[in-house]
This record gives sequence, structure tokens and C-alpha cells, in this order.
Amino acid sequence: MPDDWKAALGFSDRLTTIQAITSAYRHASPSASFAEAQSHATRYEGEAYNKAVSKLEYDSLCQQAIDESEAQYSAAPVIGSPKARSDEEDEFNVNDTIVIGAYKRCIHHFDGLMSTIYRSRSADGTLVALKVTTPHMMGPPHDSKREARLLRQAKNRYVIPLLETFDLVGGRFILVFPYMRYNFEELLRQDILTPSQIKSHLRDLFNGLAHVHQLGIIHRDVKPSNILLATPAGPAYISDFGISWMEGDSGSEPATQKINDVGTTCYRPPEVLFGSKDYNTSLDLWAAGCVVAEAVGVHHRQLFDSGDLGSDLALIRSIFTTLGTPNTGVWPESARLPDWGKFEFYKYPAKPWEEILQGASSQGRDLVSKLICYESSSRLTATQALDHPFLSLQ
Repeated sequence: MPDDWKAALGFSDRLTTIQAITSAYRHASPSASFAEAQSHATRYEGEAYNKAVSKLEYDSLCQQAIDESEAQYSAAPVIGSPKARSDEEDEFNVNDTIVIGAYKRCIHHFDGLMSTIYRSRSADGTLVALKVTTPHMMGPPHDSKREARLLRQAKNRYVIPLLETFDLVGGRFILVFPYMRYNFEELLRQDILTPSQIKSHLRDLFNGLAHVHQLGIIHRDVKPSNILLATPAGPAYISDFGISWMEGDSGSEPATQKINDVGTTCYRPPEVLFGSKDYNTSLDLWAAGCVVAEAVGVHHRQLFDSGDLGSDLALIRSIFTTLGTPNTGVWPESARLPDWGKFEFYKYPAKPWEEILQGASSQGRDLVSKLICYESSSRLTATQALDHPFLSLQ
């Protein structure tokens, strides 16, 4: 019977679709109330259900509603975040400050794994961030001296500017940057960006990667928190080159003996999880694909899960249950990876991207699918990603 597909489509399935369209609508138009978004979604889903003659057409019509919402509201103004505090206000409320070189009133901002960040003002009153490191206490791949060298060579509109460096007693090495109030991760968590702003920040990311990759630099730690912005509207800058690698740099490992303990948990690509030491810039493109997935997903969740402890095995399982367990046919380069074949994995089927990123725009999902590929040579380059329709300026 022609309506058999409707009988198979249960109430919970329709409700899930309505929730996906509701989330997409609110993502596209942050100022919309939940009731408005749900009413919009219910109407579109009902029209699709009544008009469609098959499950395939029903899914297509619902996806069309999601894509049209993004297109219609892509230019909506950004809304303010009630969580954001002004740095000027903080200065009046903080008494615990220290002196770092010529910077007399430095306020603790953040503790990193190998550094501590302070906020201060330069002689002309400009807010700056001071990254305090101790090079002789760092172990590979961390190297703040190399970070400074690479930042000077990579100077570009899309890379965080290095204003100055200086040494202090005790072997401390200080890098000074313009202070950026926001990072991409917190803006996604607060859900205050419009689709056009998200695309703009992602374009800045890929422009930055295209530039550093052309110089022979692999960033090795691409993630939303390393994309910094002065305002939610941008521009965005790639930051934190503390574990970056550059071809020909005296402080970088040999090209075929790169350290594979790089990247941050769920942004690490499968080749390094299985021991690759001759990886290339495609490592950054997998991580960038994870960033895009997080940005276009209606709930801005990380694409993969490495568990509470950041376990490699947990991450591998998450990748396999999402993309399907690969074999050498799907992933030819796995045959030469040092740690491939040491374990036998359950054969998980691949999920369709429509399920993985339910509620995301078609073009956004397509860009992710072209970056999150097992075979590293199949991933788009940063330059190719900039030509993708999702990042088009039109």
C-alpha cells in the first residue's frame, strides 16, 4: 500500500524530526522563542508528512525546511551573552595581581598544561595576554621557543599576532599577545552566534590553516578553544602553536619520526591513534572537520567521545561506532600503521551523516563528510574547504 511508510513511521520518529527542526530553527534564529520555533517545526513536519509519498521524500522535505531556516535567518544579529563579563570590570574587582617584566598589574586568567596566562595592559593601555612558560621544564612536543619562532614566520591576518617575547629569571620565557575576550568553544556553548557568524569564523580557521600549511607548519592542536576572537562577530584567529611542527625547523622532529601523542582528546585523527609518525597537514583537517561538526550541529556537541579519562581506546570506539569499523579496503593506509592489527574490533556499521548530524544543514554535513575521512589523503585541504559551498561568501 502507498502509505505503508507512514505506518512504519511511529509517533516517536515524527517527534524526533520535529525536535530536530525546532533546534535548527532556534540555532538559525537565536532570538526566536521555543514556542515559536516548535510551532514552525510542527507546521513544516506536518506539511512534509501529508505531501510526501515515501519516507525518502518525507526526509528530503524535512531537510529542506532545515536548510531554508538557515538561509532565511543567516544574517540575524548576534544577541548578547548574559554570562560575558567585561575585563574592565574584573580589573576593579581583582586585588591579587603580580608584576611580569614591564607589565605591572597582571591578573591571572587561565592555567594551561604547560603555561599560565595573565591579562594586563601595555604602556598605551591596550589589553594584552601574557603566556608564561618555562622551556626547560617542557617535554616534547611542547616547546614555547619553537612556538615563538613559528609565530613570527606565520605572521598573517588569520594567526594570533605575537607582539613580543622576553626572558625572566628562573628560566621563564614570556610570549605577549593581543588579549582576546572570547574563544570559539565558549561562544558555541553559549549558542549566541548566527549561522553567518559561524561560517565567517570557520572561513577564518581554514584561511589560517591554508596559510600555515603552505609554510610547512602542522598546527597539531586544532580545536574550538584555540580559535580566539576579540568579539563574537570576529575576526577569528588560530592560536596556541605550542606543539606545532614545521618542516626544516631545528626544534621539530624528523618528518618520518613525528611525535604521535599530539592533539586534544576527541580531535585526534585515527592515523595517530594507530601510531603514525609520518603524518602530514591532513591531521589538522580531521580536527578542523570535528570543529565544523561541532559548529553546525544543533546542540554543538563534540563529534567523538574519548570518555571521562580521555582514553585512546574510548576514542577509537567512538569513531568506529560513528563511521563504521574500517578495513584495509575502506582505509588502505591502515595496513602500514604500526599499531593497526594489534587488536580485533567489533565490526560496527557506519551511520549515515543525516543521523550523525541530524538537524544540521545539508551543506554543513557535506563539508564535514569530506574532512572526516579515514584515508588521510582523501580529506579536503584547507584551500579546497574554502571553495566548498557551505563556506561560500554568497
